[in-house]
Amino acid sequence: MKKLWRDHPNLISFVILTIGMLIILYFSARRVGFTVSQWLVLTAATVALAGLSVWIISWGEDDVRDDDALTDSSSS
Repeated sequence: MKKLWRDHPNLISFVILTIGMLIILYFSARRVGFTVSQWLVLTAATVALAGLSVWIISWGEDDVRDDDALTDSSSS
């Protein structure tokens, strides 16, 4: 599991966030009376939002990696 997280952190973050958001969606909207097509649209929008969130969060990872590389090379 650690190897999977180390190799694909964005994918694992996306899966975990998507599952959590879908659970929240279900519990908050289960008594509203949505039709099947409305549930499908909400589910697709939730998955897309989770993907966009992880993508935006990953923008900062490149900066951190660059800073770490600079620190490692300057300390040698």
